[in-house]
Amino acid sequence: MEQIDIKLLRFVQDGIPIEPEPFRKIADELGITEKEVLNRLDNLVKEGVIRRFGASIGHRAIGITANAMCTWNVPDERVEEVGAIMAGFPEVTHCYERPRYPDWKYNLFTMIHAYSREECEKIARQISLETGIKDYSILFSEREFKKTGVRL
Repeated sequence: MEQIDIKLLRFVQDGIPIEPEPFRKIADELGITEKEVLNRLDNLVKEGVIRRFGASIGHRAIGITANAMCTWNVPDERVEEVGAIMAGFPEVTHCYERPRYPDWKYNLFTMIHAYSREECEKIARQISLETGIKDYSILFSEREFKKTGVRL
């Protein structure tokens, strides 16, 4: 990896600037063209140096403070069908299938974000009605840990 790539990674590791031409600003800081910034980022993704390049919204900062992990006991033969329905709810940001264990019967997990605990519960009831899955548990987040990616 070239030194310019290391500098580029340091610029983007905490997020890109929120402005109309964020890559141009990075290019100006590095003394290269905007096209070169984009090409280098593309290559870093292709090489696996950058695993994912995406947006992350601080949901608590915009008032979405109720977060619930719902665990669902879904018949194995219905997981694909039910998971697609659950993932289709706009309040569901994550939907995962996980193995069952002798002391844990739940195999499908959804993360629901809302403005209140009551709203999370209402959404879980709506999901239950739409899927026919009545065996579920709601686990509310008590606090949020800071999420950060790998740093150079």
